[in-house]
Amino acid sequence: MKLTPMRGEIWLADLGMVGKTRPALVVSVVSEDCDRDMVCIVPRTTAIQGTRFEVPHQGRGFDDGAFDAQGVWSVPDVRLLRRLSVADGMTLARVEDALRAWLGLA
Repeated sequence: MKLTPMRGEIWLADLGMVGKTRPALVVSVVSEDCDRDMVCIVPRTTAIQGTRFEVPHQGRGFDDGAFDAQGVWSVPDVRLLRRLSVADGMTLARVEDALRAWLGLA
């Protein structure tokens, strides 16, 4: 049975050799039948740089880290390996704000 990645969930994502396998926050809406099976994600990193586009994240089972809006990806949903957790509403809102700022949509 295929699980559908939902906005606000944290999934283990296979980002290829360069990006490695890492947790990522789903920021896109669920695809409809007429859409491509793509998911927009913001990767989580433990290599924090302190930029204004990083949103700190702590959670059970995670080392201290941050979601990096500058690293936003769109990947086929098959690259999401398993659901790890769900982000709290405040974290999701802060990631949305960081994405808007990074993309000039504020």
